[in-house]
Amino acid sequence: MAIKEPRRWRDNGWTARVIKNEDDDGWAVAMFKGREPEPALVGPWTMGRDKKNPKPLDVSAFNTLVKTANEVLRRHEQQLRAQLHKSVQLTVGEQRWEITLDIVPDEFEPYALLAAHPLHGGHVSIDGPVAERRVRPDFKLSPRSAADWIESDFGPAR
Repeated sequence: MAIKEPRRWRDNGWTARVIKNEDDDGWAVAMFKGREPEPALVGPWTMGRDKKNPKPLDVSAFNTLVKTANEVLRRHEQQLRAQLHKSVQLTVGEQRWEITLDIVPDEFEPYALLAAHPLHGGHVSIDGPVAERRVRPDFKLSPRSAADWIESDFGPAR
């Protein structure tokens, strides 16, 4: 249900709340996605003409806040993906390879999957990896560790 009040707007799965800034006399706006308990974005909010109360929310401001909050979430997801997925490409002998490391951040038993994908014409084989091995989540993937793994015929990775 849409809400369009001067200090609270809810629409399209987002809620904006204008709140008193605890650090000074100013105001802030917090953007919540769905029913998430923590805001996706908190930023300063403009004072109204009386220089005491906040400027009321309006459709233009709300749409801008939604766009900005979505961008913040998108960047956060990209950063998380970059932390959990690593890859290197290298040539060993006559074969070009892409070695991937995908970290599975399980709460109780985190691990990573090391996989070897042959490259043909610069593209990963559609047949999937030729080897896959479960490794420690802190495994350091580098061109040297990837080459060592390939040269050991995909034995235990070190």
